[in-house]
Amino acid sequence: MEIFEWLKTVFLGIVEGITEWLPISSTGHMILVDEFLHLNVSEEFMNMFRYVIQLGAILAVVVLFFHKLNPFSPKKTRTEKRGTWNLWGKVIVACIPSAVIGLLLNDWMDEHLMNYWVVAAALIVYGVLFLFVERGGTSAHIRRIEREEDLSYRTALLIGLFQVLSIVPGTSRSGSTILGGIFLGCSRSLAAEFSFFLAIPTMVGVSILKVGKYAMVQLSAGLPLFTAQEGIILALGMVTAFVVSLLVIRFLMDFVRRHDFKAFGWYRIALGAVVLGYFLILGR
Repeated sequence: MEIFEWLKTVFLGIVEGITEWLPISSTGHMILVDEFLHLNVSEEFMNMFRYVIQLGAILAVVVLFFHKLNPFSPKKTRTEKRGTWNLWGKVIVACIPSAVIGLLLNDWMDEHLMNYWVVAAALIVYGVLFLFVERGGTSAHIRRIEREEDLSYRTALLIGLFQVLSIVPGTSRSGSTILGGIFLGCSRSLAAEFSFFLAIPTMVGVSILKVGKYAMVQLSAGLPLFTAQEGIILALGMVTAFVVSLLVIRFLMDFVRRHDFKAFGWYRIALGAVVLGYFLILGR
């Protein structure tokens, strides 16, 4: 039975590692996965697990972009180090809106909007928006931004406002920030890469918040934080998400250099229709 639980954990880690970075909504996929696959753990642990395995995915960004993100690298000149600090400044500025608004509305959103109607609608609407921007829907006069150095703090803040939209279930954090970046004139590669960087403080902060809430519930009930089995499940999920994320991030960066996001737009629309159809058939 333990081995079966571990296999299910690996599958969940794979889903997380794929859907966290591709603009296709991890929530939409997890809703469907939850219908067919359940870990033998408490509901409180599962709610925390879905967020904490994201730390494994985050570590993949740190590993792949370590040199670019490291302002202390001895291989960088003083100017390059200053540029790295400047990049981190833009990332922090972009995270401010979601840190403020997300903290205020996160629980309310989970309570009132975490349902298949909202998820399906968000999947379809953002799928249509991806098709719109890829068919020339953005303003032609906007200067194309190709490098982080050319990304202004104002544009970074505006991308951060788009990230706030991801608190609506089914939107996709990467989807909203990539779409926002393209709307604001960023190249596909820059929009995707900056979205990865925004994920580091955003997802670390959310994971810490969820672990804190879970710990308060466990300790107030006089229960241990984790059983041995739960500890293994959490570690295995994070490791799986890390390995899969390494592959997916590399794939996406290579993909956007040669292709547009239309395929992801159509996929979102199809998935939204599947989610809607499935739950309508069940009569929920």
